[in-house]
Amino acid sequence: MSPTKTNTTTELLLLLLLATLWGASYTFIRIGVATIPPITLIAARTLIAGCVLFAIVLWRGLELPHDPATWRRFLIQACLNSVIPFTLIAWAERTVDAGLATILNSTTPIFTFLLAATLLRNERVTARKLFGIAVGLTGICFIIGVDALNGFGQQLPAQLAVIAASICYGGAALFGRNFKGLDPMMPAVGSLLCGAVILIPISLVVDQPWTLAPSTASIAALFALAILSTALAFSIYFRLIQTLGSIGTTAQAYLRVPIGVAIGAVFLGEPLTPTAGIGLVCVIIGVMAMTMTPLRKAAQG
Repeated sequence: MSPTKTNTTTELLLLLLLATLWGASYTFIRIGVATIPPITLIAARTLIAGCVLFAIVLWRGLELPHDPATWRRFLIQACLNSVIPFTLIAWAERTVDAGLATILNSTTPIFTFLLAATLLRNERVTARKLFGIAVGLTGICFIIGVDALNGFGQQLPAQLAVIAASICYGGAALFGRNFKGLDPMMPAVGSLLCGAVILIPISLVVDQPWTLAPSTASIAALFALAILSTALAFSIYFRLIQTLGSIGTTAQAYLRVPIGVAIGAVFLGEPLTPTAGIGLVCVIIGVMAMTMTPLRKAAQG
């Protein structure tokens, strides 16, 4: 009994940590894009994070895979989990309010659920998961507040970009299960390095970063984004994909909403809605409903 409890507690704490790291990323991105163009910000984010993780891999005495098939999967994962969604969100956050960006990006578990239900057979459609999705979305609406939805449609291209990023994240969560058997650090570092290889040439051509003059705040936000919200977060993410499953892991998209809103309120001065407490309760219930079954299976295994 005690090992099961320990495992369950560990995975839930890691889920909470992942939600915190990614919840903070909205604030880091908002500060970063103030003086750094989106493509260059994300190119630097993936490069720094990839190098940090690669150094950790070497320090642990591990060796990256050599076979081309695995690196092709890393490349696909890079496009789904970093290159496309990171860039879309960074571009969108130049015009979209942080609250609205958060609520749109929190739809990731829904798209993961829909993709799993239509494309895969090994994710069962259960009443518990449907309930978790419904309650989680309700909680998000309470936390963000209905006033945040008043701006919907005013910056439609940017809002659609965040939704497209959520779809990419859903696909990445499902595709990430192809790395079972690998140390979780491997797909994290491999996909980030592939992402940097894709984005750096584009940044050099489009933004000419040597001509930029980023602020100290933007540079600090970039390093926090790269090291905390990317390098550390990706290591946790690929572990949870193997223990909680794809839908359970993407449930942190709900949990990171109250965390992200709180961080935005403290560091960006964004107001908290009076219904945030009700929403937080709904979010916790939704996350528990979506993760309880995968956790039990993982514990039994």
